[in-house]
Amino acid sequence: MSADIELVHGSGHVFRDMGSPDADLEQARALLAAKIITVMDDRQLGVQAAAKLTGVAASEFSRIRNVKLDRFTIDRMIAILGKLGQEVELTITVRPRAMAA
Repeated sequence: MSADIELVHGSGHVFRDMGSPDADLEQARALLAAKIITVMDDRQLGVQAAAKLTGVAASEFSRIRNVKLDRFTIDRMIAILGKLGQEVELTITVRPRAMAA
């Protein structure tokens, strides 16, 4: 059995590709969450150990690990990275959006 599959290349910005109304915010939170998870993994920190180290509730780390990010602001996630001993540098570019065809 053969199925026709259409291959669509994304832009690299999954939230925008999926039409999310807050695509840029969701992308920023996802990138910050990925960094938090990477630091935890590199340091072999579970949610309880990360909570003890930072004073941030274990449930917050659990939400980040489970990518339930709607309750997090960007500044809160930057603060968590800071408590994990990370320095965050942001670069922001603002330009007009391309008009849809």
